[in-house]
Amino acid sequence: MKKNHSIPINKGNYSMDTEERLQQFEKNRGSDWPEDYKKYRSNWTKFAKEKIISDYPLHVDLELASICNLKCPMCYTISDNFKKLVNTKNMDFDLYKKIIDEIAHKVPSIRLSLRGEATLNKNFAEAIRYAKKNGIKEVSTLTHGFKLTLPFFKSIVDAGIDWITISIDGVGETYNSIRKPLKFDVLLQKIKDIKKYKDENNLIKPVIKIQGIWPAISENPTKYYETFKPYVDLVAFNPLIDENDKEENPKFIENFSCPQQYQRLTIGADGLVMKCANDENNKEVIGDANKEKIFDIWHGEKMNSIRELHSQCGFLKSEVCKSCYLPRETYAEEAYVSGRKITVLNYLGVDQKIGESEF
Repeated sequence: MKKNHSIPINKGNYSMDTEERLQQFEKNRGSDWPEDYKKYRSNWTKFAKEKIISDYPLHVDLELASICNLKCPMCYTISDNFKKLVNTKNMDFDLYKKIIDEIAHKVPSIRLSLRGEATLNKNFAEAIRYAKKNGIKEVSTLTHGFKLTLPFFKSIVDAGIDWITISIDGVGETYNSIRKPLKFDVLLQKIKDIKKYKDENNLIKPVIKIQGIWPAISENPTKYYETFKPYVDLVAFNPLIDENDKEENPKFIENFSCPQQYQRLTIGADGLVMKCANDENNKEVIGDANKEKIFDIWHGEKMNSIRELHSQCGFLKSEVCKSCYLPRETYAEEAYVSGRKITVLNYLGVDQKIGESEF
């Protein structure tokens, strides 16, 4: 096994917040399981760095829906490849319960989203409730926020949601041009209503995180940050990889080894298990949760062959890995947010411009 592997942890999503608010966000995330949460976060890095294969993954991405009602111009879900290769649907609730029943009290964290908009699944609130009832410590989701009306928010709070990340690309007309047909002012009011409800009911959870792609924020990052800071727990951003704009000569990190193979398992809405959370088009399926146990997939021949490939720094032999952001080289761009300097790590060879929406 090669030494000195480059194993990036939590690459691709960066806080633009203060250190104090970031620490408070982490504290709030683990507020109802503080000691186990510290262990979970420690193991997130430890297992990846030391290549430890636990009995079950630390985290499971459970895609409640691979469908979406938007057509954002930089998103892979609008591509011909995605439409051809992915069975776009809502996850069957019996399949969901089968998975939860196996991982109950064994997997600390699940996220109910991946490629599509999870809140479009009619069983969204019940999925949260079922997971929490069965000992899942942290249930989170990523959403564009279309359904986050106050009644809907109350229903998922009652179900036990722990963490909501809302994707908001820019403010005002910048947002409106990307996230058609959603309207920025409408979404901002929903976020204000959620903040008011949390304050009135003394709620720490769910923690609310806002994130957007850097090109939609870069013109005035202070405006973006100050717009959301009063109402949410954390403000963050992602450098852009436009999935529909293929680079000719991507640059890769020397001796890259992927952390995800020791951290998480990803299950699509149809039950197919992908090699990682970045296999958006199901190119390397390693199992089928409809027919197999999660334990067997996690310890199976296909998953172990991926681990072996990465132990030899052979990731370029995989088409999925070659198109992933994790092994990409980055360059630093300095920016200022409310007078604080932040560093933006953009990907080499990737044009930080957003295409035109087809919607």
